[in-house]
Amino acid sequence: MLAFMADLMEAVADLLLSAAQEIVLPVFGRAEAQPKLKSPGEWVTTADRDAEAMLGPALAALVPGSVVVGEEAASANPGLLSCLRGADDVWLLDPVDGTGNFAAGRQPFAVMAAFQRDGETVAAWILDPVSGRLATAQRGAGAWLDGNRVRTAPDVPELDQVRGAASRRFLPRALADHVKGAEPTFAALTRGTGCAGADYQAIGAGERDFALYWRTLPWDHAAGVLFVTEAGGAAQRLDGTAYEAADYTRPGLLVTRNPGLWQPVRDRLMPGPLRELADG
Repeated sequence: MLAFMADLMEAVADLLLSAAQEIVLPVFGRAEAQPKLKSPGEWVTTADRDAEAMLGPALAALVPGSVVVGEEAASANPGLLSCLRGADDVWLLDPVDGTGNFAAGRQPFAVMAAFQRDGETVAAWILDPVSGRLATAQRGAGAWLDGNRVRTAPDVPELDQVRGAASRRFLPRALADHVKGAEPTFAALTRGTGCAGADYQAIGAGERDFALYWRTLPWDHAAGVLFVTEAGGAAQRLDGTAYEAADYTRPGLLVTRNPGLWQPVRDRLMPGPLRELADG
């Protein structure tokens, strides 16, 4: 199993890099990207479609019998998501994470993949195509950034020393208003980068202390959750329960660079009266 996973980690990294270099970057900032709205606020480009078309069959070939659940394929056929609750080997693929940024010709954006076995995410890859920065993780074996083992800092500073991001795009109005009012509490509280992959890399690298999300689609978060938790961080639903990719309709996810930070950040961003918003 160990040899299999080592080979798999390298093979998938090579595939993501090839897709980035051959498909994604050549159309970045160019009319050939042909950005289109696929739903309100949701963009798709030729890079999304073409990278998924390349990566999907290639990933499936690495593990015979595996199923690929790509963002674009699942958008066309939501029934694919039922695979997450079965015993199949499943690939979760986001060919361009941060498509809104990509479509606008700005950074960051990422190419992400995660591998699930028996409903559990066991390996993850997050690639920044522009810088080449690669985050990887293997369940029980650790997290790496550009080949170097990473561990997040274990200290729990006061909130006025903590830097984070809250993606407010899908937050309920009451919670969005509360989060905005919490900004002075922290050293920095931004709206995020518009790219979950970049946010997860930043937390693992110690460049950010936390990130709050409302929508939790599996291709956006499975890879990042494994990367951060294997680096020593925490990623939990707003009631403190574990994140599971199959529970993708349930809102709310708070990711912190260590478990000790999770509770004080959660309590400030989402006090008790607002937590019922995330019940589900």
